[in-house]
Amino acid sequence: MIRPALTSDLPQLLEILNAAILNSTAVYEYETWSLEKMSVWYESRISEGFPVIVFEEENKALGYATFSSFRKRVAYRFTVEHSVYVHEKYRNQGMGKKLLTELIRLAVSHGARSMIGVVDATNIRSITFHKKFGFHEAGLLREVGHKFDIWLDVALLQRML
Repeated sequence: MIRPALTSDLPQLLEILNAAILNSTAVYEYETWSLEKMSVWYESRISEGFPVIVFEEENKALGYATFSSFRKRVAYRFTVEHSVYVHEKYRNQGMGKKLLTELIRLAVSHGARSMIGVVDATNIRSITFHKKFGFHEAGLLREVGHKFDIWLDVALLQRML
């Protein structure tokens, strides 16, 4: 089931996020988040009118997705940047697909014209996943990130809504 995230889901979302921080280049962060930081992030999204949704199975949030402003300046208000995360034990089971489908629907109802994904350029699975949803590669930013002692390129993926 896909539903809006609740504050009670935050420990499970935190587990998913922190695993991505520690074990991948899906998140360009070095330090794991605390529950307090996750709570501030969640409250900020909700208070700004942006969704945080979860994929729930057997009363556990196994994945989550969200979008927010691509940039803060007013002229960008019709463009959103999204994120989709699925617990590493539950990937390749269609949860990401269902989350992104719902996120796109929510972005359209939010009045967005364009959705942006910022993806590590070596993450071919994520790039392929996005292309199945009509995203196209809109640009490549070379060596803008640095993690695990390597320089990282970012692929910008865009879908017109």
